[in-house]
Amino acid sequence: MYEMKDEYLTGIQQIDEEHKVLFEIAEEIYQLCVNDFVPDKYDHITELIRRLRDYAAFHFKSEEDYMESIQYKKMFTQKVQHDSFIRKLDSMDLDIVDANQTETIESLLKFITDWLIEHILETDKQIAE
Repeated sequence: MYEMKDEYLTGIQQIDEEHKVLFEIAEEIYQLCVNDFVPDKYDHITELIRRLRDYAAFHFKSEEDYMESIQYKKMFTQKVQHDSFIRKLDSMDLDIVDANQTETIESLLKFITDWLIEHILETDKQIAE
């Protein structure tokens, strides 16, 4: 379901490769969401949140370093969006995650889906222009 398609390519190889990993994590979130054979998904959810947060932090640093190297004029806007993404993941209350696993995984899936579509297509693609 989640895969990096040509329409998401920025034309910047490093960024595109890193975006592929974000799509892979999104696919894992999706697979957990639709898997009815795992009755208690808490450990899986918290691990996916951790992996998404850690990889996103790595990717955002990499992307920001690249933008700085080309003196990208909209870097501040990107940094604000990146920081907001990380804050959202950091603010997830693990007690609420445990009590509302279905809602949490669905919310996480929507969050990453919206990010992949809106941020990559509307913001990241502008870096290469």
